[in-house]
Amino acid sequence: MSIHPTAIVAEGAVVPASCTVGPFCTIGPNVVLGEECELVSHVVLDGHTMFGAGNKIFSFACLGIAPQDLKYAGEPTRAVFGDDNTIREYVTVSRGTAGGGGVTRVGSGCLIMAYVHIGHDSVVGNGCILPNGATLAGHVTVEDYATLSANAPVHQFCTIGRYAYVGGGTTITQDVMPYSLTSVERKNATYGINKVGLQRKGFTAEQLRELSTAMRLLTSGKRNTTQALEEMEALLAKGAGEHVRYLAEFVKKSERGVIK
Repeated sequence: MSIHPTAIVAEGAVVPASCTVGPFCTIGPNVVLGEECELVSHVVLDGHTMFGAGNKIFSFACLGIAPQDLKYAGEPTRAVFGDDNTIREYVTVSRGTAGGGGVTRVGSGCLIMAYVHIGHDSVVGNGCILPNGATLAGHVTVEDYATLSANAPVHQFCTIGRYAYVGGGTTITQDVMPYSLTSVERKNATYGINKVGLQRKGFTAEQLRELSTAMRLLTSGKRNTTQALEEMEALLAKGAGEHVRYLAEFVKKSERGVIK
């Protein structure tokens, strides 16, 4: 086991022999690390916090820390991380609250860049990218393969749909539709599908065409959301694929409304 002599590992913590713990790291008594995790230096892991295998955590990250919630009274809530995440400098992730489900979750294969904050009871899916300074208030959901850009704050209880891309500095106060490109370029608005990102993820030309058609129904013309959904149902009746269906269901279920 490679644990630097200046690191403090509390009794009760689970640190497999395949892990590397660098200088001045602090690991609390209820922390469980998976195989082959690496803590570079000055990392703080606290609370009932569990990691999968292969996570690399850079200097001054503070994970599983107490939530920034005045109602929190020391309940044994949790933070759970999947496998193969890269968590960069000064990232903070708060554990959950009793009133919000009790757990903050980060999936697998995520890149979480410097100064990102993931608030209590948030859920981040697999393959997500959260660049420098992105901020998730409590109870935020980021679905699989979504990407935020730098300094993008997300309001409580908002959802970022899967494969969506949010431009730098965009303040999110409503749900972001899956597959969409949303930016503050002129005002907070959706500018069609995240075409480049979807191509990189292997979406076919036919899938891109179907999603573009569906997205235009939602974002252009004088249709209201109900009318756009009715026309999307017609597309589905003609054989549009699973991604169009997911987009329609996401919009139907949105409680905060979607950015259009």
